[in-house]
Amino acid sequence: MKRVPITLRGAELLREELTRLKNEERPRVIAAIAEARAHGDLKENAEYHAAREQQGFIEGRIAEIEGKLSNAQVIDVRTLAPSGRVVFGATVELVDEESGEELTYRIVGEDEADIKSGLLSINSPIARALVGKSEGDVAAVEIPSGTRSLEIIKVQYL
Repeated sequence: MKRVPITLRGAELLREELTRLKNEERPRVIAAIAEARAHGDLKENAEYHAAREQQGFIEGRIAEIEGKLSNAQVIDVRTLAPSGRVVFGATVELVDEESGEELTYRIVGEDEADIKSGLLSINSPIARALVGKSEGDVAAVEIPSGTRSLEIIKVQYL
């Protein structure tokens, strides 16, 4: 099975969600199912069917998280020797050479990506163009409207 890279923080967030689902959400739904069963006829019991649907969602999410964690390759960038090179987990400060816009991204695993929060998937075109480059390099990123040139100002391993 292919190992999927994930940051230490991303793995911690998945473990926290898994714990919450197992220790809080699952028992709450089981209690709701038991209460709905006590109301009688299950065929026409909307509360029962809603609780069962919620239980299915929770169990599915638990299985999904457990699968992700079992296939995860947790990478702690703080253990890397600072080299100024862009690697998985690094935080990169960039300047768009055309517009002068300053950007800051952290390169993370696919499941952690959130572009609005500055978390960029390792599989994104921008991240693929940046990985392996060093401070001062210019990365040419192919986007639908053409090529975007991003100069790497600073690389941090936080």
